[in-house]
Amino acid sequence: MYRTYACALALAVASACAKPVVFQGEQTLAIKAEPPPPPAPTPPPARVEVRDNKIAITEKIQFEHDRATIMAVSFGLLDEVAAVIAKNPHIKKIQIEGHASSEGGARHNQKLSEERAQAVMKYLTEHGVAQALLLAKGYGIDKPLADNATEQGREQNRRVEFNIVEQDITKRRVEIDPKTGNEKVIDQNVSAKKGG
Repeated sequence: MYRTYACALALAVASACAKPVVFQGEQTLAIKAEPPPPPAPTPPPARVEVRDNKIAITEKIQFEHDRATIMAVSFGLLDEVAAVIAKNPHIKKIQIEGHASSEGGARHNQKLSEERAQAVMKYLTEHGVAQALLLAKGYGIDKPLADNATEQGREQNRRVEFNIVEQDITKRRVEIDPKTGNEKVIDQNVSAKKGG
């Protein structure tokens, strides 16, 4: 009998808890919640950016094998280089530098690196960059980044770089007005040329 009483009591409590609680004179409210919006996608890292004395690119400009013909896969990257140059009017002169691995003869690599630098300069001028801003120079095998004894090193050494050789640098000076005590910022533009 005790067991039956306990079961009946448990059923009564459970059924009471299942009913919504309504306060006198009030109505139950339906709660509708919108899920939060999904987080905004993070933009991909920039492939092209100005860093100190160079325009850094995170991808390589691709050329046809042993030629100075730029492959279509690199057109977008070069368009980004042109856009970065346009957004940075303080840049006055950029040297486009072609580099090669040690494969093949030194004279051939010198010529190929010069032709590739010229091809990049031609592409940029055809896409809105003033020719007066650009120089093209080939270094052949003279400035390796990595060991030419490995294929990985040779691949690193085959590259085009964009070095800023002249730019305006803004120097800021602050003066304090002796009468008011307010600070006054004085800007001074100085043209800086990179040596070497």
